[in-house]
Amino acid sequence: MAELVLVLVAPEFDDLEVWYPRLRLEEAGYAVRFVGLGDDEYRGRAGLSCTPDGTIADFPLEDVVGTVVPGGWAPDRLRRDPEVLEHLRELDRQGKMVACICHGGWVLISAGIVRGRRMTSTVGIRDDLVNAGAIWSQAPVVIDRNLVSSRLSRDLPAFGLAMVEVLSARSTS
Repeated sequence: MAELVLVLVAPEFDDLEVWYPRLRLEEAGYAVRFVGLGDDEYRGRAGLSCTPDGTIADFPLEDVVGTVVPGGWAPDRLRRDPEVLEHLRELDRQGKMVACICHGGWVLISAGIVRGRRMTSTVGIRDDLVNAGAIWSQAPVVIDRNLVSSRLSRDLPAFGLAMVEVLSARSTS
């Protein structure tokens, strides 16, 4: 069975930042599941719909090799969910991939896993990351051990490559 990566979804996710990672990771041989907050369907900011495969509770951590936190306005809802935050903290503790793009860094801030980590994001949350102790960079994508961060939808190709690189390195170690 293929290794499992979760993509978090909530209302008003960035459509490209949900669907591109799913397709890129599936292309690389990973099983990808959408994980929501309990609703049957979510709409992205551009209008695409997404049906979640379940919630965090439906996917035991031992089955998951990584999680992607997309941007849009979804992170504002995701960062309020204690199960999502604990999931990310435990993934990070285990050295499994935690990836975020655009406003997704908000969720990592709320999970308390950014202090001392090199990261990038949309400039809109740069101050939030810096105030939470992250070392911010303007680069299109930043890898800091198991953490992958990226700025914007236009950086998705670099983000996709970086996620596959981190996941592949973990599989071969």
